[in-house]
Amino acid sequence: MRAFSSIALITITASGIVLACGGSSSSVSTAPADAATGSTELAGQKCALATDCYQGLDAGTLLGAVQCLSKVPNGYCTHLCTKDSDCCAVTGECKTGIKQVCSPFESTGQMMCFLSCESADVSAGVAAGSTSGGYDGGASEAGSVEDAYCQSYASAAFSCRSTGGGKNNRKVCAP
Repeated sequence: MRAFSSIALITITASGIVLACGGSSSSVSTAPADAATGSTELAGQKCALATDCYQGLDAGTLLGAVQCLSKVPNGYCTHLCTKDSDCCAVTGECKTGIKQVCSPFESTGQMMCFLSCESADVSAGVAAGSTSGGYDGGASEAGSVEDAYCQSYASAAFSCRSTGGGKNNRKVCAP
């Protein structure tokens, strides 16, 4: 009987701790700390207007006009570019090691900077250990390795998708 009482006491104590901490460890989020803003980078952050983008930087120093893509859920901060090196060209523009690529978005014909999830960039990011949230380079319940990379590194709300830019199409992290 004494063993049963000890087990019951341990079970009740453990249940109280789980409830006090907000649930089991399986409900703990590994999303980036600023997932509420959209992306961990300035590119990809949520916006309603272009003036919401690249906060803390002089937008005039970026190598292209700032854009807020309203066709993307909750908006997507980016800027115009002509080549990949235009993205992350200004000090402070990029906060992490995630590669950015210059690609047309859908049928706009305008080239813009996006967070890359192309296979080589994902592999390089994993090899450099630049991801957050404990991502180890494997696929997850989210689907592909690229989706898992976007969700772990850029935002829990992102997946890897096509920019839909025709022959210059690229794979990017976006909602």
